[in-house]
Parts: sequence; C-alpha cells; structure tokens
Amino acid sequence: MSSSSRLSVRLSRLLNMIPYFIANPGISAADAAADLGVTTKQLMSDLNQLWMCGLPGYGPGDLIDLSFSEESIEVTFSAGIDRPLRLTSTEATALLVALRSIEDMPGMVDPTAAQAAIAKIEAAITGGRPAPDPAPPTPRAQGGKDAVATVRAALADKRAVQIVYYSASRDVVSERVVDPIRIVLVDNNSYLQGWCRQAEGVRLFRFDRIEAATELDEAARPPSHATAEAAALDLFQDDPAVPLARLLVRPDYGWVLDQYPMHRMAVHPDGSLEATMRFATLDWMARLLLGFGAGVSVLGPPELVAAVRERSNAALAAYAAAGYEEAGAS
Repeated sequence: MSSSSRLSVRLSRLLNMIPYFIANPGISAADAAADLGVTTKQLMSDLNQLWMCGLPGYGPGDLIDLSFSEESIEVTFSAGIDRPLRLTSTEATALLVALRSIEDMPGMVDPTAAQAAIAKIEAAITGGRPAPDPAPPTPRAQGGKDAVATVRAALADKRAVQIVYYSASRDVVSERVVDPIRIVLVDNNSYLQGWCRQAEGVRLFRFDRIEAATELDEAARPPSHATAEAAALDLFQDDPAVPLARLLVRPDYGWVLDQYPMHRMAVHPDGSLEATMRFATLDWMARLLLGFGAGVSVLGPPELVAAVRERSNAALAAYAAAGYEEAGAS
C-alpha cells in the first residue's frame, strides 16, 4: 500500500474513533484495537495524535480531550465530533457533479475509480437502492476512453505507447510512437506530454484526439534533455519570468486556443479573440506564429512583433527573388 493510501485509511479511522469511544466508554485498548482492526500499539499512537486535534483556535478548550490507557479509554471532550462524517444532500450533489465532470475529462482520473466513488455516493443518497443504469456509450466514445486508459497505463508503467492521433492544425490522422513524460491540463483540456520519436521532439497530444493507443513492450526512453526541458520550460505555469505574447486570433482560427496553451483574454464584436501565451524563445515563437499566416496577429511584446515582421519580410523577399528568377528564365 502506498503512503498516500495508508494516510487515507488512517484519517478515516481517526475521524470515526471519537464516536466509537463515545459509544463504548471505558473500553480497553486491546478490545478497541480488535474492533478497529489495528494493533494496540497503533491504537495508542492514534490516540496520542487525536489528543492534539480540535477546532480552529487550538487552545486547550478547543482540543479533543481523552483519558486513556491500555486498561480504559474515555472521551472527556469531543470538540463536536460526536458521530461519523456524513454528507448533506447538497454536499453529496456537489461532489457527484464534480466527480462526473472529471470523469468525462479525458486523462485526468482513472474512470473506474471515479465511477466506483459515484456509485457509492448514489447508493448512500438513495438509501442503498441502485441508481438507474446510464445510457450505453457510443462506440466512438468508448474507444476514446479505452485509448485514454491505455495511455495512462503506459505512463504509469513507464512504457512507450503507439497512438493514432488526429492533428487539427493539419487535418490529418497519423500513427506515431511516443515516450510519455506526464499529463497536463490546459483550459479544461487534458494533454499527454511526451517525446515523439517521429518528430524527434517533445510534443503535446490532446486526449480527445487520440483515436487509438497500444502500450508497447519496451521501456519509455525520452532523452534526458527532453524531460529537463519539459520541467524547466513548462508553458502551463504562469511564471512571470517567462515572456508573455499578446495575440489577436481571427474568428475562424479559434481552434488554436484548443491546440496550444493560450489563455483567452477578450472577445471582440467581430468574433476575434485576444489571447496570451508564454514562450521560451523569440525564434521559436516567431516561427510558430508565422505558421498561422494571417489567422493570428501579434500585439506584443515589441521584440516579438519585430521578430515576426523581420521573418515575414525575409520570406516575402525570398518569394520575390524566386519569382524574378523564374520570369527571367522563361
């Protein structure tokens, strides 16, 4: 069992110990340990920790007070923990909504764990009556969930994964082998960040665009410089030390906000969008923006505007030179 799992089990036990001892005053440590499924040593350790817990303020009158030894345990002040934790209907509903939201967000959680938690809460709300079966998913949605589960498993197993991926920017479906690095969340979209062996670079793969995935029987081997670069130049952390581009996105280019880590700032009456995006180097950002053509314009900073203008002029000059040479040859 992992350390987080052990802490979760212990917290659950601590939350329920006070009501248990109130219901069983004077019980011996050995009997209580047998009921709670722990050793006497662990029980005494739990009691010592409970003794220092209580309400905000944490003065002597706010802390849980216990009289305990191996012969007898008694609660003298419960600090309000008189019964096991129960969710109100409002709290349970809010928790269900949150669980369903993250369950439907590809890549964020293990769907099996989320569904199990949802089933337990629904059973508690309905008094143990099973909730109605949900509508069966469409084959496409089920396939997407299978692909996400495969990618998550490959990341956990530190194995390479072969994916079939739809690239919205090029409107093509390609097959590639990726060495997973981590999962990131940007503007409510989940991405796999990994080393693409085909492109020989770190790439982002949006989960809902991974059409199929197969975990390979070989260890993931992203280059050390790729993992270091991904950690040091994380575009998804709003680090003020990293330059910030201000962009104007044409209405028919709104898809770039889904494909790249951009943050929407404003929407103009004509449907165009103002957005920001962190970038590591001027050269990289200028090349990226030129690839969008007239779909994305640069508003700032001035050095990025100048870099894009310089590259644009150089490209136009190259086209003009090529056209002149062809005209002279004919």
